[in-house]
Amino acid sequence: MKEYLEAYFQNQDKIEDFIQESLLNLGEIKKLRENYFKDVFDIFPSLELVYIINKDTKLQISPNFYRNNVDASAQNKTREYLISKLHFKENSKAAFSSPYISNATRNNCITVSIKEGNYIIFFDFKIETLLERLHLIELNKPFHTLTKAFYTIAGYAMFLLSVFIVFYSIYDFVHSFVIKGIFDLDTIFKPIIALTLGVAIFDLAKTILEQEVYFKSYSKTAKVETKMVTKFLISIIIALSIEGLMVVFKIAIHDYDKMINALYLITGISLILIALSIFIYLTKKEK
Repeated sequence: MKEYLEAYFQNQDKIEDFIQESLLNLGEIKKLRENYFKDVFDIFPSLELVYIINKDTKLQISPNFYRNNVDASAQNKTREYLISKLHFKENSKAAFSSPYISNATRNNCITVSIKEGNYIIFFDFKIETLLERLHLIELNKPFHTLTKAFYTIAGYAMFLLSVFIVFYSIYDFVHSFVIKGIFDLDTIFKPIIALTLGVAIFDLAKTILEQEVYFKSYSKTAKVETKMVTKFLISIIIALSIEGLMVVFKIAIHDYDKMINALYLITGISLILIALSIFIYLTKKEK
C-alpha cells in the first residue's frame, strides 16, 4: 500500500484532473441512474461503487450501485459525516477524498463527489486499478494471477514444512531423552539445528506471502529482497555454527586426529559470514 500511496500522491493533480474532466464530460450524471450507471462503469474499470446523497437531508437516496449488482440496504441512511468532510475546490463541482479503505468493498480507494443541484453523487475508485489504467504501475493480470498462485502454494508449503520441522525436532528430542534414555551431544544439538532451520524457512515463507501474495511490491527502490536474503543467510549461518560447534566437541572427544575437518567447516562458515558482511555493506552504501 505504501508504494500505491506514493504513486498516487506523486501524480495526484493529474489523476484528479483526469477523473473530473471525464465525469463532467458525461453531462448530467444523475440521469445515468436509469441504467444503473453502466455507462460510467464502462468508462472507468477502476470504479467500484456509485451512490447519491441529498445535500439538504444528508440521506442517501439511492442504493449502492456496484459494477455487477445493486444493494438497497444502504438507502435512506444518513451520510452527514461524509458531507461534513467534503471540500470542493474553488469553481469546481468535484471534491476528492484522501485514500482510505472502503467499508463497502474492503479495498483501498478514493471517493470523488460531484454536485448536481440538490444532489451529491459519490464515486469510489479502487486505487490499484486506477493507477494501473493510467500506467502509473505495471500489472499484467494473467501473469500476476499465475505468479500469485505459485507463490501462494510455495509459501504455504514452506510454512507447513517449517511447522513440521519444529514439531519433529521436539518429538525427536523427547523420544530420545525420555523413551530411549539417550542424552548426548547429538540429542541436544540436532533439535537446536532443526529449530533454527525451521525458523529460517518460516521467515522466508512469511516474507514471500507478505510481498508476493497479500501485497505485491512495485517499488523500484524497495530493499525487501536484501532483507529477505540477509535474514535467511543469518539463520543458516547460526545453524552451521551450531553444527560446527557440535563437530568440534565430537572430534575432540572421539577422533582428535580429524580436527582438520572441523577447521574446514568453521573456515567455510567464516567465509559465508565475511561474504554476508560485504553484501550488507555494499547494499547500505547504495542508499
